[in-house]
Amino acid sequence: MDKEYDMIVLGTGLKECILSGLLSVDGLKVLRMDKNDYYGGESTSLNLNQLWKRSRGSDGKPPESLGMSKEYNVDMIPKKFRARNFFTYIQDYEENDPKSHNDRDLTKVTAREIISENGLKNDRIDFIGHALALDSYLDQPALDFVKRMKLYAESLARFQGGSPYIYPMYGLGELPQAFARVSAVYGGTYMLNKPECKVEFDGDGKAISVTSEGETAKCKKIVCDPSYLPDKVKKVGKVARAICIMSHPIPNNSDSHLAQLILPQKQLGRKSDMRKYMAFVSTEAETDNPEVELKPGIHLLVPVDEIFYYTYDRYVPTNHYEVDHCFISTVSRYNILIYSFENTVDEVIEMYSKIIGKLINGGG
Repeated sequence: MDKEYDMIVLGTGLKECILSGLLSVDGLKVLRMDKNDYYGGESTSLNLNQLWKRSRGSDGKPPESLGMSKEYNVDMIPKKFRARNFFTYIQDYEENDPKSHNDRDLTKVTAREIISENGLKNDRIDFIGHALALDSYLDQPALDFVKRMKLYAESLARFQGGSPYIYPMYGLGELPQAFARVSAVYGGTYMLNKPECKVEFDGDGKAISVTSEGETAKCKKIVCDPSYLPDKVKKVGKVARAICIMSHPIPNNSDSHLAQLILPQKQLGRKSDMRKYMAFVSTEAETDNPEVELKPGIHLLVPVDEIFYYTYDRYVPTNHYEVDHCFISTVSRYNILIYSFENTVDEVIEMYSKIIGKLINGGG
């Protein structure tokens, strides 16, 4: 690998991949490394075999009654994505089919108006146009913007074997990969399955390099999730989660395909095409016994075919990035209990501004 980079990004969670894409588009030389052999970090999507191994260890395999492993895309974090209508409109739009235009003339309507009509705030959609449409677009006619977004979605489908959507056909883990591809197009380098990524500091406490498996890459700045710099974060809480596989929809929910049940805990369930149902039960943990804390929510789901329990620690950075040049993402309560794309974008915008010294839209 090359020995010097402007940025080294440790981890391939959604925040880290969005930032690596943006920084690569800005012309910086970026290296992405991850100790895992898959994209997504804690926001990844796993097939059934991967989920079984992660929860039950390497021994054994899922029962045949659960179906084929490849038919599962289990998100490690329940998702709440308020831009769904926006992406559906983008995908359905056909320039030569007036029925798909929703009475809009995209040669006269601006991209900003399209975004507003779909319920998204400008600052929360800004990075999508910057990193995916790859151009300044907000106050220009929306036609070119929609074409660029549609082209990207169709390109993703070619890579992934049939899905026209960036989200969520193949699970939450597709989003980090989409932005990782943007970085690769602009010269970014990525390395998965790199254990023990050790950040080195100079005498002034500034990050200068990362070493893994005897190889060292120098850098000017580091972007990472909290797991790579445990001495520069503090634990602020813990979340307990159960992932339940069922042969029935959530009771008393009118067989809804997607539901969020508001209890002392939050839950999210969705219907699959193979008559299996996934439900997530999450709560802010107060003990080390997730089975007990999640019992009230799981009781509403019975009978359950299989249950996978997890606990996640929540961290916030304690370092001074101006001194050590380390930009550490947070593990927030909201993004662990139920995934918020807008919440993630807010943090990406903030981190980008700190790293580059300007706003994401090019402002000062």
